[in-house]
Amino acid sequence: MKEIKKSEAAEYLRVIKEDFKKYKSLGDKTFLQLDGKDFHFKFDEESNSIAVIMQHISGNIISRFTDFFNSDGEKPERNRDAEFEEAELQKTELISTWEKSWQIFFSTLDDIKEVDLVRTVKIRNEPHSVIEALNRQATHYAYHIGQIVLIAKHLKKDKWQTLSVPKKKSAQFNKEMFSKKQ
Repeated sequence: MKEIKKSEAAEYLRVIKEDFKKYKSLGDKTFLQLDGKDFHFKFDEESNSIAVIMQHISGNIISRFTDFFNSDGEKPERNRDAEFEEAELQKTELISTWEKSWQIFFSTLDDIKEVDLVRTVKIRNEPHSVIEALNRQATHYAYHIGQIVLIAKHLKKDKWQTLSVPKKKSAQFNKEMFSKKQ
């Protein structure tokens, strides 16, 4: 088994936790800008709505991070295909499920110790180090949350409140960032 220095492991855990908090925050800030009907908009029949993407992320989190070290990340009770079916849930129900899944995730993440990072967990019977499993999920969640933001931005058009540096404001933003004392 490979070893990882404690200081490097602690830094990795700090960074990955912050990254996941940022991804969740992008979703949360997006949901605040949406009306209930917006969650169910689809570009076409082959597209997923924000609600469906939320169902999928939540189902994935619950499956992957419940009993993280002791069972495969693809739980037998998970019905992934159903996550991609429009359930017509209300905004409050969708956000409640979203929050519960992220609570499971962050609770599990808080339980991971530096020495655990090189342990092996399985996802669909494939072995992954904990680092690999976390990086896999970070990429997956960032991808889908980006989809959520894109759909919301399309729906809100000029009412959209940006979640990053506003267009044509990069110079101003950089000036503010570089004027801060470290």
